Amino acid sequence: MSDSIAVVVVSYQSASTLDQCLQRLREARDVTEIRVVDNASDDGSLAIAQRHALADARVRFIANPDNPGFATACNQGAEDSSAAWLAFVNPDLMVETDTLVRLRELGQPLGDCLLGVEQVDENGQADAAVRRRDPDFAAMLRHPGRGSRLAVPADPAQPLQPVQALSGALLLLPRQLFQRLGGWDAGYRLHAEDLDLCRRAREAGATVAIANGLKVLHVRGVSSRSRPFFVEWHKHRGLWRYFRKFEAPRRPLPVRFGVWCAIWAHAVVQVPRLLRRR
Repeated sequence: MSDSIAVVVVSYQSASTLDQCLQRLREARDVTEIRVVDNASDDGSLAIAQRHALADARVRFIANPDNPGFATACNQGAEDSSAAWLAFVNPDLMVETDTLVRLRELGQPLGDCLLGVEQVDENGQADAAVRRRDPDFAAMLRHPGRGSRLAVPADPAQPLQPVQALSGALLLLPRQLFQRLGGWDAGYRLHAEDLDLCRRAREAGATVAIANGLKVLHVRGVSSRSRPFFVEWHKHRGLWRYFRKFEAPRRPLPVRFGVWCAIWAHAVVQVPRLLRRR
């Protein structure tokens, strides 16, 4: 079917939200395939995926023996499906019955597109990070703390607001575009892979935009709470990979060294906060 949607869910220690996430996806309109890729969880996530697979033939799961990273797992799920549209949905994100269908309807007239939606927490607070700009490495050098902030404000006047990048918690795009881009860059382990995918989509001529009128609940950080230092390390490692891939070739060596210092100085600043949280 030209309008069918395959959903890929990558789980890691996601048992607290995965059951509800999958139930909502099974109730969503025009979802013909659900692929759960589990990255070696030991909290019961895989058992939840198995139960849904037994109850619904659209659900299949891949049990990785280790954790190859988010991007690799997304590619695995996409390769195991065949629907015309691909949706990547975090296991801590709760779609409404018509969320993906309405998003697809917005995307169909655009042709090549990569789309997201508004995300709110349990208190209804909107997540500013769903609308992003490309990292400004010049600003990072001037202000190592502020330069890494990527959020841009919502524009209520635009139902479909073009942006440079979107949050990877929910992304929808045509399979043909995904294949043309070569999928997610598996060189990222965690974080910045969504910035990368959005930039490559834009460079390929696709529209990257957020549907301001569509809203989903995002219970943020479920899988990352148990390993905050691991997450922070890969967040900054991903940002450095992004810089090396898109910006470094046209920057002189002193600038490249300065960006490296700014990225890792920002990482060091996070350590006291993570220690307090623990």
